[in-house]
Amino acid sequence: MYVTMSFGRVIVRSFSCSSAIQQMVKPPIQVFGVEGRYAAALYSAASKQKSLNNVEKDLLKFQDILKKDQKLNEFVKNPAIKRKDKAEALKTISGKIGLSKETTNMLALLGENGRLQHVNAVINTFKLLMAATRGEVVCEVITAKPLDADTKSRLEKALKGFLTQGQSILLTTKVDPTVIGGMIVSVGDKYIDMSVATKIKKYSEIINEAA
Repeated sequence: MYVTMSFGRVIVRSFSCSSAIQQMVKPPIQVFGVEGRYAAALYSAASKQKSLNNVEKDLLKFQDILKKDQKLNEFVKNPAIKRKDKAEALKTISGKIGLSKETTNMLALLGENGRLQHVNAVINTFKLLMAATRGEVVCEVITAKPLDADTKSRLEKALKGFLTQGQSILLTTKVDPTVIGGMIVSVGDKYIDMSVATKIKKYSEIINEAA
């Protein structure tokens, strides 16, 4: 824990040149891994600068550009490009699209540290932190076929039973034909697998053990 927090403080200092930034602002939920450390440190730095909403908009903008711009995507993933060159290029790109200082520093730091392949994971983790700040609980539902409006509405109503007072649900749906039927639901840190694919796997294991 001490090593992780110390690493986070180093990142925070890298995000801002302000000497006032010494201690990390605790994020609303725990996050883990490389993406968690960078996202939490960015959250702390942006909190101190009162720029959380601006940073969130920056990250959404950059993520959208990353999806649409194939050359930028290849640049981010290319391990042959020197770290320093990546960092400088990201500073230039950030300036052209009008990103804030905190966001620019984070992207440059990912480049300098050879962690740029984690950029999407960092952005998604930051989005989770911001959702938690607003009292939103992120819920993901995976089904074999798209949900119709009525089913989605009834499901959202049922999922609200997992929430506590003051929380709201942020529902996203995904289609994955491999689940065959049923659904896989994630609500915050809760995970419920009601897919036909999982049931078939369990029954197959029981049959194999009995054979």
